Amino acid sequence: MSEQDKSVPQPPAGAATKSKKKPKQAPQKQPPKMMPQWKVLLHNDDVNTREHVIKSIVELTHLSEQDATVRTKEADKTGVALILVTHKERAELYRDQFQSKSLTVTIEPAE
Repeated sequence: MSEQDKSVPQPPAGAATKSKKKPKQAPQKQPPKMMPQWKVLLHNDDVNTREHVIKSIVELTHLSEQDATVRTKEADKTGVALILVTHKERAELYRDQFQSKSLTVTIEPAE
């Protein structure tokens, strides 16, 4: 062996040699995009009592009784009140749930 060969460590005979590969990089993740927002609107009607409307809002949403009362009075006075803003699928669910309680609720895109 030459002097140069002695300074470089050699793997044992028959040992598998590992190739040095670059580690695979994870694909760049895009931050999640906000889902388009939809308004859930309560419409006034002459059928339901104020108490029924307030109770239904409290039961179906995260709103307090005080907030539900404010929105119910607004719908009574102006004809419509914004209940909440959420993504489309949840807005559709709220609409269906309110309709099952005989309340008139529509949804529309929030701009």
